[in-house]
Amino acid sequence: MDADETEPGTAAVADRRLLRARRTREALATAAVDLILERGLAATTVEAIAERADVTRRTFSRYFTGKEDAALGFVRDDGERINELLRARPAGEPPLVAYRRAVRAWLADRHTPARHLRPRMRRIVGLLDEEPTLFAAYERIRVDAQEESIRIIAARLGTDDVRDLRPAVVVEAAAGVLTAALRAWARGPDEHGGPHAPGDHAGSGADLADLVERAYDVLSTEAASAAVHTEQPRTTDE
Repeated sequence: MDADETEPGTAAVADRRLLRARRTREALATAAVDLILERGLAATTVEAIAERADVTRRTFSRYFTGKEDAALGFVRDDGERINELLRARPAGEPPLVAYRRAVRAWLADRHTPARHLRPRMRRIVGLLDEEPTLFAAYERIRVDAQEESIRIIAARLGTDDVRDLRPAVVVEAAAGVLTAALRAWARGPDEHGGPHAPGDHAGSGADLADLVERAYDVLSTEAASAAVHTEQPRTTDE
């Protein structure tokens, strides 16, 4: 048998193992979300999540570092999906446009729908303002995704992401807009028709895709305005 040939049945076994792993991870993530929304973050334990998913504590540790990480698995998955779509954008697109269109494609994708749009995920995002450990886990996941985005943008520009500020600046701005839109969306009424949060003026009840587009329009408008009103050099008598 040639070195690159696969033994009969080996690929099928590998596929089944991969499918089982995905199902286990999904079951754990679902259990984490369910329990946190039912009991609260403080009252939810890793052991309870593992029991709800019908696996051992040891199995849980193969997939997630903690309950917060498990509950935010959808954030990591969507970050990876956005980066996948960013890599696929046409080479001629400016980086900021490419990121915006990758996000647009992510939210419009019917074949692989954004996990943020699943039931109850809005409520989990809404808890970020209330739970410091959940917010810290969210920030770690967000930074991981953005670091990969920076590498992708640097490759598109044919530059070094360490010495050239452009990739980091583009990603921080573009991802920051997305984060702002998501947080505004999370403060809106939940899927059960709950009230708006006090002081919410961002149109949180709007469809997420529309809210994201409006947020990117704000960035474009503000950037254009800043370009026109660039700071003049200071005079010596100031």
